[in-house]
Amino acid sequence: MATLRHYLNTEAEMNSRLSPLISWPLEIELDHGQLRFAEDNPSIRQVIWNILATRPGERLMRPEFGAGLFNYIHQPNNETTRNLIKDAVVRSVTRWEPRVELTCVQVLPDSLQISHVNVSIHYRIRQNGGSGQLDLSLQLGSGS
Repeated sequence: MATLRHYLNTEAEMNSRLSPLISWPLEIELDHGQLRFAEDNPSIRQVIWNILATRPGERLMRPEFGAGLFNYIHQPNNETTRNLIKDAVVRSVTRWEPRVELTCVQVLPDSLQISHVNVSIHYRIRQNGGSGQLDLSLQLGSGS
């Protein structure tokens, strides 16, 4: 018999706890044939990555959703571009992931590859006070 997970109806109820989300990319538990649900910090990391990787306008029902980090791929690796990336990360994660409070966002040039920036996102989980970090590298254009 399949189990049905109950999702809370109001936004306040959803934000009051760490609700499980379907894992992305989709994973199936081979033993039971059910979709795998990510919980706690793995769920938050997946949602943040989804926010960063989605371009605004890509989702039909939520056209403002996303940070659009891939829009910066061919931009020069300079201070202006890095500040724009940081601003996009802060605005989008703050708006679309209410379970966390950002404590630090850094976008720094990679010392070994001139066309790469390293994005480091540190956050605090509102419900339990735990902390988390998401690091990624993004290839831009050449440095200027």
